Amino acid sequence: MSEDKNKQIPIEDGADEAEEVKAEDAEEKAEGEAAEEAVKEEEEKKAEEEAKKAEEAESERYMRLMAEFQNFKRRVAKEKSDIHAYANEKIVGDLLPVLDNFERALSTETEDEGYAKGMQLIFEQLKTALGNAGLEEIKAMDEEFDPNVHNAVMTETIEDKEDGIITKVLQKGYRLKDKVVRPSMVAVNKK
Repeated sequence: MSEDKNKQIPIEDGADEAEEVKAEDAEEKAEGEAAEEAVKEEEEKKAEEEAKKAEEAESERYMRLMAEFQNFKRRVAKEKSDIHAYANEKIVGDLLPVLDNFERALSTETEDEGYAKGMQLIFEQLKTALGNAGLEEIKAMDEEFDPNVHNAVMTETIEDKEDGIITKVLQKGYRLKDKVVRPSMVAVNKK
């Protein structure tokens, strides 16, 4: 019997060692699983960050595209309104010499009052039609010279007028809406 007891002791010690080995294996396995879990979480975080960055980049691209499209729409609308506003520029420019000749013809003396009155009515009708298209005369006489709307072709010296004041209008100037179609040809006072 004493031999049995001796034999049993190593079995029990072996069982304890086996349990310890199992416990260590389980602990190592748990640590390995925890490490794998940590790696997976880190990879998921990186994937989420990359997805977030990609979403932000796409959002920024979308916003830039929208802003570019809005600018395009504004530019096209402005060009379209300019085309409509200045569509009459060519024909108005061609009619200005006719308007000048009408004024010259009306300034001459005639014995036939009916003819002169008819010409005056036609002239007024032409001026009204051009005015409705946006044509307006540039004021020049006794105004200060402005190189943006006046073309000085000569100077005069008149003592009772200030320097730089227009003394004569040789040819009327016109603007279509806000654009100068033809500058006024003027004489300017110079002391």
